[in-house]
Amino acid sequence: MNQTNSNLEQVLRTVDYTLNYVINSNILQSALYRPLSYYDFQLYNKLREELSLLQSPDTRVTDVILANATTNWLINNRGMYEFNEYASKNMLLSLMELPGNSNWMLIETEMLGSADTQSYACPYTIALIKKMPLSSSTTRGVALATIPSCSLAAMIDSPADAREVMVLDHNYRMIVHPEQNQVGRYLTDHGYQTEDLDRFDGNSGQFETRIDNKPVSVTYVRSDFNGWIYASFTEMAAITKESRSIGWFTLYICLLMIACSVLLVWLGTRKMYTPIRHIFEHIAQRLPEIRANKKSELQIIDEHIRDMFNSNAKLRGELRQNSQQVRTFFLHKLFLGKISAPEMEEQIELFGLEEQVASWDQMAVFTLQIDQLDETRYERKDGDLLLFAIHNIIEEMIPSSHRLPSVIVDQTQATLIGRERISNEAFHDYIYTLSEDIQKTTRAFLDLEVSIGISLPYKNLAKTSRAYQEGLEALKHRIKLGTGVIIPYFSLNSGQHTRIYFYPVQIENELIDAIKLAEEERAEELLHDWLAEVFRKDRTPHEYQLSLIRLLNDLMIVMQENGIMMEQLNIHDSSLVEELLRLYTSSDIEAWFKERMIRPMARVFRDRQDSQYQNLSEQIIEMIRNEFDRNITLEECAVRLHYNNFYLSSVFKKETNMSFSEYLTQYRFKMSKKWLVETEMPIKDIAEKLSYNNSQNFIRSFRKLEGMTPGQYRSKYKTAL
Repeated sequence: MNQTNSNLEQVLRTVDYTLNYVINSNILQSALYRPLSYYDFQLYNKLREELSLLQSPDTRVTDVILANATTNWLINNRGMYEFNEYASKNMLLSLMELPGNSNWMLIETEMLGSADTQSYACPYTIALIKKMPLSSSTTRGVALATIPSCSLAAMIDSPADAREVMVLDHNYRMIVHPEQNQVGRYLTDHGYQTEDLDRFDGNSGQFETRIDNKPVSVTYVRSDFNGWIYASFTEMAAITKESRSIGWFTLYICLLMIACSVLLVWLGTRKMYTPIRHIFEHIAQRLPEIRANKKSELQIIDEHIRDMFNSNAKLRGELRQNSQQVRTFFLHKLFLGKISAPEMEEQIELFGLEEQVASWDQMAVFTLQIDQLDETRYERKDGDLLLFAIHNIIEEMIPSSHRLPSVIVDQTQATLIGRERISNEAFHDYIYTLSEDIQKTTRAFLDLEVSIGISLPYKNLAKTSRAYQEGLEALKHRIKLGTGVIIPYFSLNSGQHTRIYFYPVQIENELIDAIKLAEEERAEELLHDWLAEVFRKDRTPHEYQLSLIRLLNDLMIVMQENGIMMEQLNIHDSSLVEELLRLYTSSDIEAWFKERMIRPMARVFRDRQDSQYQNLSEQIIEMIRNEFDRNITLEECAVRLHYNNFYLSSVFKKETNMSFSEYLTQYRFKMSKKWLVETEMPIKDIAEKLSYNNSQNFIRSFRKLEGMTPGQYRSKYKTAL
């Protein structure tokens, strides 16, 4: 029913849309408000062209009538007439009185007076009636599009003896029926009970009723377009008969499918069993004893395949274990430096590590040792097991793309770490952060303190053994730094490959400068800081004494360099070293340095200050005036005058109230102004003589100090001269 509804409504909607288009066209709108005669043949032709749009095999429209009662004209397929003289005038006038602007009606064909429609020999015609104009409350005329009922009947399902299809209007009148003698009759005239008409109240549905005392199944669909009802009436006996036929047909088909399936299964089984039999025969040839086994062939093959898989898995496991052992042995030799370069390259390629290592721009060796087990819940025999647990932690925390497999060498966990496209600083930060994370994880899961040594970064894999030794060397400094520490090798003696001995050099230099400047209180504060820094480190008494003797030696060197005699410090026949080594407490040592060295030396330098300061400052100023046109520095002056650069800086600022660099800049600026006024030297050459990188820097500096460019200064003051 839905398909019948769709097919018919597609035609009806097309007719409705096209007729609306014709009525609203400018040609018809202009014709509505004027009389037409045979002299208006051009307008008539244009109207006929518009009407031809409606008439096509798809729309099934036989005639289109445009009737204007106000201006007394009518146009149809046959031509143009006066409305008052048209035979069906009264019928058209009655259609103008219909409610609404658009209606679908079933009209007797003879009432239209249309020869074209009558030629179809259909007693009834379905007409689409629209008032003109559509948008006005005043009706001037009417437009009709006629479709013979019999042409629409050809579009619905072919009738059968037990089934009847029809289209009903709002009044349950048959407007489309395969049998033309039924068109125009009401459904109740067809044997349908009046009280059952209310059962068509939905948009669609199905129900059973009786027509002429015969049980009938009714299926209907109500159109959303014009409210027509598309109904199908089928006798229940026919449905039962069809169902029985369908049932037998289904049974035959099922039996045929079962037979085909059985045949296919039999053929497939034979085809599948043949290779299974061959496999069994091959197994039986190699293992004759299995024929005595009462198991089925498939069970025997299954057991044999399982045995093969188990053997394969076992072999894979042994091969993997042996491979890991060989790889571990290779890494041991790599860290210990017991492998040649060709062998190393061959092994790297063998283990599939060639591309990974070649992509690394930075490499470093990461060494880890357990600090102690005595004060923990573990025993010394647990050391190997703990190292294995730490080994697993390391391999889980470090991505495999950033490391080679970790190995244990002489109770030291050694791991080669590498990264690609990374700077030295970023690589160091990465390893240090990684070390902190590993320490935290080990502490959290194993409740164990470990120390980590980090080698210097390198690029050539052949230097791995040296890097491993650097990591071990770094771990030796736990004797001073304590447990649970991370020691990068670059922090030991600025990354040089020598042993580091901590000494507060910077504080000592500041102490010596304070003594030379005769700043006694400042010198005593720095002595206190120096002693606190030395005794803050956990070292042996011998190491403390070495630091104290070194400070004493450096102070005596200062005395010698500055021509201070031992008698000036009230030191006669006694040995200062022996006096110092007899002291054992920090307070006694500090008091001894103050009384015997700091205060006496400061008094001597204070006596020399007046003449010495002036002499040093004058020498520095003389150097600046003679060598301002090159890159002279305070450090160079200190070397030439045999003084510490920090001391010279303090002396110079005290005498001139400005730093060395400020005085040098001021003097260069003075000379540049002199050259600008007194010479024709180009500004570019002046900038070069004053050690500027380019003339633009010189111009910016000059403008900042003088408020004008060098060129403006030269123009202003040279003209004045």
